[in-house]
Amino acid sequence: MRTIAIIPAGGKGVRSGQSAPKQYLKFNGRELIVYTLETFQKNDLVNQIIISAEPEYFNLLNDIKEQYNLSKITNIVEGGKERQDSVYNALSSLDNVNDDDLIAVHDAARPLLSQSVLTKAIVTAKEKGNALVCIKAKDTLIKANEVVEEYLNRDEVYYVQTPQIFPYAVLMKAMKHAYENNFIGTDESMLVKEIGEKINITEGSAFNFKITTAEDIEMFEKLIQNL
Repeated sequence: MRTIAIIPAGGKGVRSGQSAPKQYLKFNGRELIVYTLETFQKNDLVNQIIISAEPEYFNLLNDIKEQYNLSKITNIVEGGKERQDSVYNALSSLDNVNDDDLIAVHDAARPLLSQSVLTKAIVTAKEKGNALVCIKAKDTLIKANEVVEEYLNRDEVYYVQTPQIFPYAVLMKAMKHAYENNFIGTDESMLVKEIGEKINITEGSAFNFKITTAEDIEMFEKLIQNL
């Protein structure tokens, strides 16, 4: 059983307010995506990395692969209109894949994934069949539309992160089911849930946040000052 990481990196990064997609912005002289890729490169349980991206960034990604010795990167494929299109393109590029090989999908713009969170997620997926990295809600949560409508029980609410890890056959089945039913999911877990699979939660980290806004960029810059 292999573990193959898929890194969708086709986002435009509009909400960050930057001229280039956030995954290619430089921090301490390194592109944001390098921080993400190195986590998977250094993990002994990860065998292979596939990146889906806009074709205009293929040369840059190949340069990054060489410069940082990211030897586990085997495929750089074209991204799609939606996140699931990008993941599907990456899945479809795989050769000699087994049904039970684990596919770990991780956002390119979550650069502070720790080795411990990644390892625990892969081990959970190997033991239980899949793994969804989440953190438990700590704040008071409300349902609202300009005014408060309802208070939610935070003991039953989680923030979903990545990686999200599923066997190749299960994820491919979920993808095909989504396409057949014109269903667009926000992430892989939503697609897999649609085909009736039970999904196991594994503990994430507040540091494993997704960089989306200018404020997120500022927080990331502060966190890596001493790296």
